[in-house]
Amino acid sequence: MSKRLLQALLVTCGTLCVGLGVLGIFVPLLPTTVFLLLAAACYARSSESFPQKLLNNRWLGAYVRNYREGRGMSTREKTWTLLLLWIGIGASAILSVHAWWLRAVLLIIAVAVTVHVAGLRVNRRITDDIAAER
Repeated sequence: MSKRLLQALLVTCGTLCVGLGVLGIFVPLLPTTVFLLLAAACYARSSESFPQKLLNNRWLGAYVRNYREGRGMSTREKTWTLLLLWIGIGASAILSVHAWWLRAVLLIIAVAVTVHVAGLRVNRRITDDIAAER
């Protein structure tokens, strides 16, 4: 496979992952961070400009940097993440899923994501920056 073709495939894969990551912000069972980190990895192997564009993006850049560097999330981000997670999974379990075992799987996923998010460090600087914007 030529280097140019490989770069094009990596850019395409990275862009698809960014799209799925953005979609994951709104769809509770679709992971945001995993796709954004995968996009960053694809971009890093494809060119020098794409990873910088992702990391410097107004909406996604800080999210990716904070997660990769272990800085954590603000209390507000944690609250919104968990609230939307439970609303989405709760609505799915009540309105869309009729099999008890599938509801149990959704509950297990929700609990696992809750434990993960709750275990992330609270970044006071991010929390203070958000409060200062108000």
